[in-house]
Amino acid sequence: MTANAPHRVGLVGYGLAGSVFHAPLVSATEGLVLDTVVTSNPERQAAAGAEFPGVRFAASPDELLARADELDLVVIASPNKTHVPIARAALEAGLPVVVDKPLAGTAAEARALAALAEERGLLLSVFQNRRWDNDFLTLSRLIEEGELGDVLRFESRFERWRPQLKGGWRESGDPQEIGGLLFDLGSHVVDQALTLFGPVVRVYAESDVRRPGAAADDDTFLALTHANGVRSHLYASAVTAQLGPRFRVLGSKAGYVKYGLDPQEAALREGDRPTAGKPWGEEPRELWGRIGSGESPLTGGGDPVPTLPGDYPAYYAAVAAALRGDGGNPVTAAQAADALDVLEAARRSAHEGVAVDLAPHPDAEEPQA
Repeated sequence: MTANAPHRVGLVGYGLAGSVFHAPLVSATEGLVLDTVVTSNPERQAAAGAEFPGVRFAASPDELLARADELDLVVIASPNKTHVPIARAALEAGLPVVVDKPLAGTAAEARALAALAEERGLLLSVFQNRRWDNDFLTLSRLIEEGELGDVLRFESRFERWRPQLKGGWRESGDPQEIGGLLFDLGSHVVDQALTLFGPVVRVYAESDVRRPGAAADDDTFLALTHANGVRSHLYASAVTAQLGPRFRVLGSKAGYVKYGLDPQEAALREGDRPTAGKPWGEEPRELWGRIGSGESPLTGGGDPVPTLPGDYPAYYAAVAAALRGDGGNPVTAAQAADALDVLEAARRSAHEGVAVDLAPHPDAEEPQA
């Protein structure tokens, strides 16, 4: 790589994660260029080639890594069960790595990858894009500025109404696939809770398979007790016929309630792309959350809070800066491991019907918000 040349990115996988999130965001980031996409699917190759002229293809991760000297970063957006082996192979080939969540199926695997990356002096980052959701950025600011007082309870819902199965590995009951909502949407809501409120000391969870023919959890609830006393109630469901608020956060001074999802995923799915100088991640006033006390926001209680624009591009901008040596890792493997500690405890809690106590891991990281 020559001075000032963009970092060349190899993207493993061109399904939902690769085509909707990673490829567009990488291509929109100054200092990064999408060099190679790993997919053997002719239709996906055609789609990638049409949107990213000049992109090269590899049929397998092994083929990609055989020319590791032509790359500067590997992004792994393949099925969950492949994350650890491909990340390990890329690190051993001397390449920095970004892995879509979940980084691994266990916290132990995540920490082993973190140790390998540290040993090799390489970046290992986890794509937790929901830290750059519009509502999460807004809530983080409200907490930081003391608008809610001391937060007592954090309710976070990632709910959908998808009564019909789609099929595929995400709905598989095979533990090797790391499917189900606990490790999918649960990775997001747990990461956000840890980022805001820090380590968890107790986990209680309920995890069910609701849809006929389903084999993996599709309706999950987690109750977390943080070391600082905050309680987080987290919901991840595909069978919610009436959607609740995305956030309801109750503090000693006021509460904040926000409905609706960040608009960035929908925009990316529709083919919109972040472009310099063009508004991105904004939502209309009627979708703003409300802050107040003593009355429901649905009956006019509280005051509207302007929602900050969502900013998924900020993740890869931070990755590019880290590769240049100009900034830190935006989401570390150690943080991902801390979240996996919680997810593993939740799986055990739901299976055994008990609350699970957690001792802080010696490598646990402090919250960033």
